[in-house]
Amino acid sequence: MEEYLGLYGVSASSLFPQLGGTASGQEQKSSIEAMGPSPAGAAVNPITTNIQATLNVSWEIDVWGRLRRATEAARADLFSREENRRAVVLTLVTSVARSYVQLRELDLRLDIARQTLADRREAYRIAQARFAGELNSESEVRQAESELRNAEALVPQLEKSVAQKEHELSVLLGHNPAAVERGLALNELRHPEVPMGLPSELLQQRPDIRQAEQDLIAANARIGVAKGEYFPKFTITGSVGNSSIDLSRLFAGPAGLWSYGATLAVPLFTAGKIAGQVQQANAKEQQALFGYQRVLLNAFKEVEDALVDNSRTRQQVTAQAGQVDALREYLRLARLRYDNGYTNYLEVLDAQRNLFNVQLALAQGRSSALQALINLYKAFGGGWVEQATAAATPEAS
Repeated sequence: MEEYLGLYGVSASSLFPQLGGTASGQEQKSSIEAMGPSPAGAAVNPITTNIQATLNVSWEIDVWGRLRRATEAARADLFSREENRRAVVLTLVTSVARSYVQLRELDLRLDIARQTLADRREAYRIAQARFAGELNSESEVRQAESELRNAEALVPQLEKSVAQKEHELSVLLGHNPAAVERGLALNELRHPEVPMGLPSELLQQRPDIRQAEQDLIAANARIGVAKGEYFPKFTITGSVGNSSIDLSRLFAGPAGLWSYGATLAVPLFTAGKIAGQVQQANAKEQQALFGYQRVLLNAFKEVEDALVDNSRTRQQVTAQAGQVDALREYLRLARLRYDNGYTNYLEVLDAQRNLFNVQLALAQGRSSALQALINLYKAFGGGWVEQATAAATPEAS
């Protein structure tokens, strides 16, 4: 932003008169013979001194608008960079939110794994006790032990992933890698409803659309700059100052000097140079136009994808939550049947595995639902967040 603000200032300055000052001093010694004969009785000084100070002015009159168009292009470039800065901020905000949701998902998966590990330790203890009482076979003990070891291996793997996600989030926040303070659990995070009838005008808030629009404005203005080279350039120049052979008399007496004038520069023959510049500017304007259309189409695609993702993922989470409830009941019944000798331990193991896998899938689904909402927020360029916050506040309170 600072760089393009400076470039805009450079371009805008050409619309105004340019003032400058010069000062010079010169002392020269010549041989008396080279100076020639002197008037009778006159002393000859072989050293001559010349001191001069002038103020110069130059102003190109922008008759055809070439300089104004150049300034317009520089201004559009500045606004384009501002939209690029907003895009960086939006990306950072959504990346932080997405990483935090993923962190809470890993926390939930770790809680599920630890709870499963505790259940399987108890199941292994019971299997050993039943084997000691000759109520089951050694194969059931080994099956219970296998499930226990599997859960023991999963817990440190998830702990590693949690630590790495904390480090990632810390760097996004500009901190050294460290633990991250937690808030609500994943299943406690509010899911604001998306307002009905979101207007397409919200897409105008997208930084990439606004940046592409400014790029198109700049490219269009540069066509005028290129065409301006066909026309004459009018420049007014002038200078005022003093000249003296003595520094003490520089600003006194008849030491003043001045000059003014005007310059007309007309391109007569450039061997197609200006025509090539105009052709180049027109081609870049077409590129910017097609780029703008591409950005618009991509924006509508991202919004539609995000809306579908948000709606369908929430339906998926609802179905997964029902499946978890069903598998919990299935596990309870399988244990009851096993305890009463109506089935073998394989049915209990199958119920445990299915419940564990679906619980992990539900945690991922809840995370995906929140990330879909984040993606929708980003797709609209950060729009409707105030409405979403207002809608979520009464539920949170």
